[in-house]
Amino acid sequence: MTLIPLPAFNDNYIWVLHDGRRALVVDPGESDGALNWLGSEGITLDAILVTHHHGDHTGGVDALRQATGARVIGPSREIVPEPLDRVSDGDTIELLGLRFEVLDVPGHTAGHIAYHCANVDGRPLLFCGDTLFSAGCGRLFEGTPQQMLTSLDRLAALPDDTRVCCTHEYTLSNLRFARAVDPDNTDLQAYEQHCQSLRERNLPTLPSSIGLEKQINPFLRVRVPALSEAARRHAPETPSNALGVFTTLRAWKNVFQ
Repeated sequence: MTLIPLPAFNDNYIWVLHDGRRALVVDPGESDGALNWLGSEGITLDAILVTHHHGDHTGGVDALRQATGARVIGPSREIVPEPLDRVSDGDTIELLGLRFEVLDVPGHTAGHIAYHCANVDGRPLLFCGDTLFSAGCGRLFEGTPQQMLTSLDRLAALPDDTRVCCTHEYTLSNLRFARAVDPDNTDLQAYEQHCQSLRERNLPTLPSSIGLEKQINPFLRVRVPALSEAARRHAPETPSNALGVFTTLRAWKNVFQ
């Protein structure tokens, strides 16, 4: 299997997973890039996976479906271009000879889902949309801090070698915030240098991994004392529990320059 992030818009990725003959795509905000790639490679599109309803993740669905006849799969509780197969937590999907499990991960939107495959060429794979980013997490447009924290905890419990395929190239921006919150984290410092090198060569910083994110992502580290202390320095009224720390960090990130 080959995994490719196709750039879209300013900072989106449309993930493509293929076996040389057939492919699936994830969160196609536009169609031209994917159609051009499929045509140039002579690969058939079998399925389109959608994690949530935002237009930069669904804008290309209709055109791709009409051009290829691909099956569309998306969240049961969100408005996504019809027709589609609606799925929710615990459902499984067989695609390209692989078995994907659907995970409910609300917070960014109310019905956001992720797709997890336990074994793609020997390693797990996660398509997580805008719930988890490298060194960050999605804004809370429709969900609550408790929902997002629960979703992130669920993803953090996946095996450390799980490849994390999020859909925005936000890594360097997220790392600037992470350094402000967690300045003594040497793993974070090394990762930022690595990502800067990648972006200087116009290469993606993704996929990341669950193990790496647990080392460097402040939103997965809200139970670490250094992050709790940082949150209380920023907002002294912050409760010491994980939800309080997460809520302060997410609000701080919203205004961080």
